[in-house]
Amino acid sequence: MTPISLEAMAASVPDGALLALPPDNSLPSVALAKALIRRGARNLRLLGVPVSGFATDILIGAGCVASVQTSAVSLGEAGFAPRFTAALKAGKITIQDATCPAIHTMLQASEKGVPFMPLRGLIGSDILANRPDWRVVESPFGTGEKIVLLPALNPDVAAFHGVMADSHGNIYVGRRRECATLAHASKRALVTVERVIEANFLEDERMAPGTINATYISAFAIAARGARPAALLDEYGFDADYVATYARAAKTDAGFADWCAEHVFESQAVAAE
Repeated sequence: MTPISLEAMAASVPDGALLALPPDNSLPSVALAKALIRRGARNLRLLGVPVSGFATDILIGAGCVASVQTSAVSLGEAGFAPRFTAALKAGKITIQDATCPAIHTMLQASEKGVPFMPLRGLIGSDILANRPDWRVVESPFGTGEKIVLLPALNPDVAAFHGVMADSHGNIYVGRRRECATLAHASKRALVTVERVIEANFLEDERMAPGTINATYISAFAIAARGARPAALLDEYGFDADYVATYARAAKTDAGFADWCAEHVFESQAVAAE
């Protein structure tokens, strides 16, 4: 497998797709989110796995998003996600509330090829009143116990950022093994990476446990520092100043537009020169 361009990767994500994104602490591909903004993606249905952060907020701010299913949307220490908050108040997007265990459970059902999976801990919460697709049933084993059944969730596209790809298309994500579940559960997995290594990670006992098999990877693109401002394992740390600057700018439509012009469009033009 050979890498494709970041712009070609963005072009392969159709408008209206159910796009699954990991949180800021688990290898998000901010590079792909920016490429989707540049291509003018529309009506994306975002899935936060299990919460949403920076990439989700910039996609919403750029008008790329119709709906979000997630457990939370936040910029962490920088506070509320400003473009998400503004869009929700203005009625420009819809939100489907979930919980972290619920989202992981629905993805695991798809990963395992079963139509649903049970989950404890939801009964008695208000969320069930707003999720008619989640069913409370009695245990079939005659105990009289109630349990919630959650339908399998099969995203059209999963997008995340790995440390590196090998020459066979295997992707190294290290200890962030939840990205493997995301790749297994989705119809396609699009991955950005820092670099490509001439090797086969699956033949290396040290690398194999942190590697996602190329069987589950639809395409990968090289994007240096593609997770920024999120941290990337031991490669680079979280850029708190970058997020804080964004949070201040994105409080207004004009501020976000200026930020986007500099960090999404202008920076790409400079990189292409």
